[in-house]
Amino acid sequence: MGPRANELAPASSATSSFTMLRRLPIWLVILVLVGLFVLYSMLTGDYLSTLQFLVIGVRLTVVSAVLSYALALAVGLIIALGRVSRNLLAYNLATLYVEIMRGVPLLVILLYAQFVVVPGLSNWLDLNLHTRLLWQRNSAIAGVIGLALGYAAYLAEVYRAGIESIERGQMEAARSLGMTYGQAMRHVILPQALRRVLPALGNDFIAIMKDTSLLTIISVSELTYYARQEASRTFQYFRTYNAAAFLYLTLTLLLSLGVRYIERRTSGGRR
Repeated sequence: MGPRANELAPASSATSSFTMLRRLPIWLVILVLVGLFVLYSMLTGDYLSTLQFLVIGVRLTVVSAVLSYALALAVGLIIALGRVSRNLLAYNLATLYVEIMRGVPLLVILLYAQFVVVPGLSNWLDLNLHTRLLWQRNSAIAGVIGLALGYAAYLAEVYRAGIESIERGQMEAARSLGMTYGQAMRHVILPQALRRVLPALGNDFIAIMKDTSLLTIISVSELTYYARQEASRTFQYFRTYNAAAFLYLTLTLLLSLGVRYIERRTSGGRR
C-alpha cells in the first residue's frame, strides 16, 4: 500500500495543479495586458484626439442601450405572460409577435421603426405639427423603440423559460390559498422565475449594448456614428476603428464581470 500511495501522490498533485491552472482566468490576464498596452498607445500617440472625439458617442450609446433594454423588459414580460397563458387569443398573439420579431433582421426593424412606427405613433397621438416633426427627426427615439421591439421577443422567451421552470405545484398551492391567477403569478411565480433568469437577462443587455452600433444606419449619434465621422474626416481608419473597438470592448467586459457576479450570487456562491 505504501509504495502504491507514493506513486499516486504525484499524479494527484499534478491533477490538482492542472485544475488550479484551468480555474485561473489566464484569458482575462492576457486581455487586460493587451488592453493596457492599447490604452498606453492611445494615450501617448495620435490616438488621444480620436479617443476624445469618440467618447462623446459613448454617452448616447449607453443611454440608448439602457432605455431600449428597460422598454424591452416591460414589453417582453407582457409577451411572456401571453405565451404561458391558457387564453388562446393571448397565446396566439404573443406567439405571432415572437415569431415575427425573431424572424426579421434587427436592422429592418430599426428602419421600420424610423419610417413607419414613429410617424404612425405621432399621428395616432395627434401631436401638434412642431412636436410631430421633432419626433420624426429625432432618430434616437426610433432607435430606442426599434431595439426595444426587437429584443422584447428574445426577452419574452427568456421570461417564458424561467416561468415554466417553476414547479407547477407552486401555482396550485398558491391558488389553493385563495390567490387569483394574477396574484399567484405576481407574488409566487415571477419572483422565483426572475431570479433564475437574471444571468440570461444580463447577457441580453450586453447584446443590446453592442447592437446599438446598428443605430448608425438611421443617423443616431452613438459611438459607431462618431467613428464613421472621424474616419471620414481624417482617413485614419485603422486608428479610428481600433479606438471604437476598444471602447466597445471596455463596455462589454465591465458588463460581463457584472453578469458573472450576479450569476455567482444567484447560484448561491457555488461558482
